[in-house]
Amino acid sequence: MMQWSDALGKLHGRYPGSPRIVSLVPSLTELLIALGLGPQLTGRTGFCVHPRAALRGIPKLGGTKGFDRERLRALQPTHVLVNIDENRRDEVAALEDFVPHLVVTHPLEARDNLDLYRLLGGIFDREQEAAALCAAFEREWTALAEVAALLPRQQVLYLIWRDPWFSVARDTYISRMLAAAGWDTLPAVSAQRYPQIELAEAVRDAEIVFLASEPYPFRERDRQRLLTEMAGHCWQLIDGEMVSWYGSRAVMGLAYLRRLRLGLSQSARN
Repeated sequence: MMQWSDALGKLHGRYPGSPRIVSLVPSLTELLIALGLGPQLTGRTGFCVHPRAALRGIPKLGGTKGFDRERLRALQPTHVLVNIDENRRDEVAALEDFVPHLVVTHPLEARDNLDLYRLLGGIFDREQEAAALCAAFEREWTALAEVAALLPRQQVLYLIWRDPWFSVARDTYISRMLAAAGWDTLPAVSAQRYPQIELAEAVRDAEIVFLASEPYPFRERDRQRLLTEMAGHCWQLIDGEMVSWYGSRAVMGLAYLRRLRLGLSQSARN
């Protein structure tokens, strides 16, 4: 019998019945819908918002952290999908008493999405849909790689929070997505995956400073203020979901980064 390994090395076989799935990760909720598993989705977090129309009527259980365990229990799920970074270990461990199948994920770079598609596609008998996603991913990956190969690599600072300022280290999914586009994040070395930084010092070596739309919602007014206060740097708003959401969103994310890389390159030449 075919089996697929999750992020903890636990093997999962194809579920023989009709699954009742709870997703505690927004990216995975979107992926389930893309795989055609909307009817089997019985619970989600309040942050699971894409695709909005398909999620109407699906019960919300709270956040990725601090979710309502008793409400989740009442849904009687066969499977709960979690992520090592986004969910608390103790809260997930508490689900082992009554959830038959806990599926743990942890994509660390863009190409990890291929295994993620195959994992969920295999467990829930959606291998054809998973194969289609893999093919779409490979097309966008190749297209982005071709663009990145034509342009010089650049050092960038990717800001996720302000007052205090936080960035991303190179061992994060976000940084590795940007690296696929030819953008190497600063700091080059960090003991923390999401380091607090001194902005004035951190921007010195950055050719572009990205202001992400999440988790802090940087907007045009923030960009304009920074342009005034710290002139001489390229301050660029960036869609954080396209860079940080894995799953089916990664296919769109690769295309988004390709267009952004080309657009900023063109602007720099003008």
